[in-house]
Amino acid sequence: MMPPGTLAPGATIGILGGGQLGRMTALAAARLGYRCHVFAAEADSPAAQVCGAVTVAEFSDHAALERFALAVDIATFEFENIPAEAVRLVAAVRPVLPRPEILEIAQDRLREKDFLRSIDVDTAAYREVADAAALQRAMRDFGHPAVLKSVRMGYDGKGQVTLTPEVRAEEAWQRMGGEIGILESFVDFACEISVIVARGRNGAWATYPPVENQHVAHILDTTIAPARIAPETAMRAEAVARHVAEKLDLVGVLAVEMFVTQSGDLLVNEIAPRPHNSGHWTIDACVTSQFEQLVRALCGLPLGSVEHHSDAVMKNLIGSEVEKWREALNDPLAKLHLYGKVETQPGRKMGHVTRLIPHR
Repeated sequence: MMPPGTLAPGATIGILGGGQLGRMTALAAARLGYRCHVFAAEADSPAAQVCGAVTVAEFSDHAALERFALAVDIATFEFENIPAEAVRLVAAVRPVLPRPEILEIAQDRLREKDFLRSIDVDTAAYREVADAAALQRAMRDFGHPAVLKSVRMGYDGKGQVTLTPEVRAEEAWQRMGGEIGILESFVDFACEISVIVARGRNGAWATYPPVENQHVAHILDTTIAPARIAPETAMRAEAVARHVAEKLDLVGVLAVEMFVTQSGDLLVNEIAPRPHNSGHWTIDACVTSQFEQLVRALCGLPLGSVEHHSDAVMKNLIGSEVEKWREALNDPLAKLHLYGKVETQPGRKMGHVTRLIPHR
């Protein structure tokens, strides 16, 4: 007999958002016998291509959202820029995991930093700035370099401006493009890492080892798994990620991005309450992928093992790099994943390749 609240195979998982994270979640769900219904604003989205049902409508369409909610048994979101109002509307009809409140924290860089500080998690120094004049004052206090970010709707470097002595406050404010900004001190880091944790409905944990992330033009380019850091640093990073997830009362999957400073300290940069680009390696190198863990957590199933049979290097195929997909197939230890995106654009994630390094 299944525990109360468990969803048996055959149930329908609703996915808000039609991108590649939704696509890979749907593929993992299908292997466990679950159906998926995606809600996306665009037709022929990556997730819709592999789902049995799709609703194509704007996230402001309340009637479409209600129909979608009534057609699923539980829902999740595959991207943190899904409008919170839409998620709350669905949550009024069906359970949504992770909780909408967690999404609202992750959507707002200022709320995110304030939350992390409130639970005694270290971050870079930061300050809210409301206009160019406030930015000018903050720049005098923070010095150079520093980073100006839009409080909302920023990802893959969008809405971010690195401040150097040559950059004027008015110019930076215009380039940032948001209504409210957050100024952060520049971190002289040794490397950037992330930890992905899954937490089930019963409070059980599954924590993947920290991975090392290398960015190009603010977009994740390469992930090295596991990260090339000291074992003690890895243990501390995993503990920080679990602490954040516990304080959020997470059910689902959470990625915690951190800087490792030159002195070995850890500063949390961002959180993402959904599968994460830096966790794609888990599909091919781990007993249980981050996407399957999400499905297990949503449906009340036991979490799977996070053991990895291979180390891995994951390379994003960004923009025209997708044209190299044939080269990946020539490597017997490379696993190619294409997202079904028809239009190639600079900076757009079109797929990824994971090269496995089996344990000897």
